[in-house]
Amino acid sequence: MKQLHCGFIGLGLIGGSIARAIKNTYPDSSIVAYDIESASIELAKNDGVVDICAYEIDQIFAGCNLLFLCAPVSSNDANLKKISEFIGKGTLITDVGSVKGGIHKQIKELGLESQFIGGHPMAGSERIGYVNSKAKLLENAYYILTPTETVPAEKIDFMETLVRSIGAIPLVMSQEEHDYATAGISHLPHVISASLVNLVRESDNENGIMKMIAAGGFKDITRISSSSPVMWEHICMANTDNILSLLNDYISSLEKVRTQLHSKNAEEIHDFFQNARTYRESFIDASRGPIKKSYVIYVDIPDEPGALATIATLLAFRQINIKNIGITHNREVGEGALQIELWEENDIQKACDVLTAKGYIVHIKE
Repeated sequence: MKQLHCGFIGLGLIGGSIARAIKNTYPDSSIVAYDIESASIELAKNDGVVDICAYEIDQIFAGCNLLFLCAPVSSNDANLKKISEFIGKGTLITDVGSVKGGIHKQIKELGLESQFIGGHPMAGSERIGYVNSKAKLLENAYYILTPTETVPAEKIDFMETLVRSIGAIPLVMSQEEHDYATAGISHLPHVISASLVNLVRESDNENGIMKMIAAGGFKDITRISSSSPVMWEHICMANTDNILSLLNDYISSLEKVRTQLHSKNAEEIHDFFQNARTYRESFIDASRGPIKKSYVIYVDIPDEPGALATIATLLAFRQINIKNIGITHNREVGEGALQIELWEENDIQKACDVLTAKGYIVHIKE
């Protein structure tokens, strides 16, 4: 692959993770970055990820052969217009937004179709910002590419090669297909998740009983509600038509379930859950969604001082990194008083071996 001189406009969670992955894979690459939060690019420079800090969107990006637009969806259009004044025909432009219609329209209006390939890495986290970025965030994640009709085939090949080289899985489709698909598997679920959380918030009693005992299924299906509300406001405004279309279908399906419940139609209720279970179990069990699969084990521990610290020390001694750890007060689903979330899938078995060898009872989250 040719020498990479990459530009990043926006260096948050996704932009930062891509920059880290590129720097890890191509240590001789040169990266110039701009972010509205100058502290982010300065931290990235201290990390050795960014070579040049840009404090304006200007000619400093002129020499880039690959430019990533990594700001929020609502900001990318304005940033693209600014940067178009400084880049030449040799710059391949891409973005990381989860809505493609708007950016493709802007590219066409600016006459840049021959040098644009939309991008959307299907990876993420509830946490935001460069400080939470990690090169491994992209590993085994689908990375959707939405080329224009006129971009040369060799540029598509270049992007597919780059995506594979940083550990992700390229998937090429049209921008229309992308926006409808992501509305169904990402955007609408966030709307539903937030509505469920707000329903409990509004329905809970003054003692907060629902909040206190919320666990298991409820926490699993509402975990994504911890994502940035600003980001999801922008996404909903950018992909409104597709979200509305699927939301109307979803409301119709809920109304159908309501009718079945009202008439106590046990057979249809059973089929409702069975069909969902069958389809859900046909999914590929891989960490390729917009929010990564969690790698969790549960451990039975004695109620005594130092018990938690002992386990953390045992895992640390074997170089097993803990992402999160805490006591499970309500184990509606699963067993084990201590919940440990790990960064890597292959650490699950390593952790189980270490702890069971010391006499602990360990349960693996299915």
